[in-house]
Amino acid sequence: MCGIAGRFAAEPLTPDRERRALALMANRGPDGSGVYRADAAAGRLTLLHTRLSIVDLAARSGQPFVKDGLALVFNGEIYNFPELRATLQADGAAFRTGGDTEVVLEAWRRWGEGALERFEGMFAFALWDEAAETLVLARDRFGEKPLYWMRGADGALVFASEIKVLAALTGERPRIDEDQLRRYLVNGYKGLLTVRRTFYADVRDFPPASLARIDRPHAPEPKTYWTLSYRPDQLMTAEQAIEGAREAVHRAIRMRLRADVPAAIRLSGGIDSNVIAGVAAGVHQHPVTCFSIVEDDPRYDETAAINATLRRLQLPSVQIPIPRENFLDRLDDMIAYFDGPPLTISYYLHWLVSEAIHDAGFKMALGGTGADELFTGYYDHYLFWLAAMRDAPDFERLVEGWRATYGRFVRNPELQDPCAFIREPDRRAHIFLGRERFSGYLRAPFDEPHAETRYADSPIRNRLLNELFHETVPVMLHDDDLAAMRWSVENRAAYLDRDLAEFLFTVPDRHLVQKGLPKYLLREAGRGLVDDAILDNPRKQGINAPVTSFVDFRDPAVRARLLDGGPLFDIVDKAAFEGLLDHDVALNSESKFLFSLTAAKLFLDQWAAWRP
Repeated sequence: MCGIAGRFAAEPLTPDRERRALALMANRGPDGSGVYRADAAAGRLTLLHTRLSIVDLAARSGQPFVKDGLALVFNGEIYNFPELRATLQADGAAFRTGGDTEVVLEAWRRWGEGALERFEGMFAFALWDEAAETLVLARDRFGEKPLYWMRGADGALVFASEIKVLAALTGERPRIDEDQLRRYLVNGYKGLLTVRRTFYADVRDFPPASLARIDRPHAPEPKTYWTLSYRPDQLMTAEQAIEGAREAVHRAIRMRLRADVPAAIRLSGGIDSNVIAGVAAGVHQHPVTCFSIVEDDPRYDETAAINATLRRLQLPSVQIPIPRENFLDRLDDMIAYFDGPPLTISYYLHWLVSEAIHDAGFKMALGGTGADELFTGYYDHYLFWLAAMRDAPDFERLVEGWRATYGRFVRNPELQDPCAFIREPDRRAHIFLGRERFSGYLRAPFDEPHAETRYADSPIRNRLLNELFHETVPVMLHDDDLAAMRWSVENRAAYLDRDLAEFLFTVPDRHLVQKGLPKYLLREAGRGLVDDAILDNPRKQGINAPVTSFVDFRDPAVRARLLDGGPLFDIVDKAAFEGLLDHDVALNSESKFLFSLTAAKLFLDQWAAWRP
């Protein structure tokens, strides 16, 4: 994990801008930094890099990595680099380092764009071909590693791992995209990347699974190099699905444990992280330390499940109580690093865990992002699965299975009818729950109904693919990355593995839910490694504490800070906001909205004072 940045322009980057950009990248790479410069017929190129050393810790793997006419700045990890290195060596390539950076460079030299098909990992990189005077930008399949770009007023193309670095390279404060901010407030985070925009009108997010070739300072034109689609093998048995998923999960976790530093695991009481811990320790005998949030609210207390896993696997652990003091100050610090408001309050907790991981001396941690979207983990997934199974001869039995398990815990009123998506296949009111009411808090109404891309005829697979590539995984990865990198910790999503995803999308729908339990294939992948009480729990776990448990909105100092004038009130009706602060927030959707308003207020105040 590292920080990368670059500038391609008619004039060279000034030394003060270069220093400023590198300083802002220090959290992403505290272990070293470097600069590469090239003069081309089309302009001057500068590549910047800061290093968080995880694999091959020696200085020889520092970046920018320059070798035989190619220069590379690379952020991320290629987990299968030992296998690729062996293949390249057999083909005559010589290596001077023991890490994955040189493998990326030599793989590109040997296979060009075809190298991207061979990489298993998370990455964003910029590669300059000195002879061809061509720059290549590329990003991993799921978008685990960030890459942003913008054009400066002078026509320069700048790109970086973080938006603040773009501003440093150009000396320009990007303009707020007010529609994106309204989208965040009214529709929530699931609408943010369906349009692939950022909170800044001038800044673009380079898309996942894409690459672009650039031979002059112009806007990148990304092209897609990988897609995921549903191709069911209708002859596959339930036993084959279970065994295939188990093998793919175990392999994915094994590869993501490859590092030259100790591994941490973000352990909750849920299935995803417990399977990671069980496989890491129980199958691969890899030493890991677990870090967990401890919640004193009994509604969200996962301590019993966490401690059961720690006892079973005999793992060292650090448990982190949630601090209730100075919440707004902590949130302010978080927003400053995020260059925008956090998507949900859960990433405040992710931030706290990352801080504890850093303070304990760890630089790499595994988490479970993407498991719900690959294996069917959300409450609505069961209903979409029932819609996919509507013609099954035992359909009534399947419905009764829902009533006996997941159906007992559903609170969202839109999801309490097991046949909801059979009666209304396009019904999505639960996704932007409360949007009409929340729009009423704005000075100008915002009305953007939910829309999704058509990927598959299967209702459940279409939903999963929209979440994987638009609604949930991209925005969660964004906050995963920033919450970890603020503390110089590399976050690895154990389940976002190409082979695992492609296998799961050959499994017929009927095998996804069994014995009344969604996410059944992941549960079985952990069978014998994780306590049955965790694997067989039908209730979706997760800490989801209301924002009012962190801050007293009736405190005069809090109210004065939030109601002080500022850019938010060009968008939000101040009197309506004040009324919400007086209101007893009961619904989960209202708590999320109040958190979003609070974060937006702090964000816009910071933006108004920002001087790159």
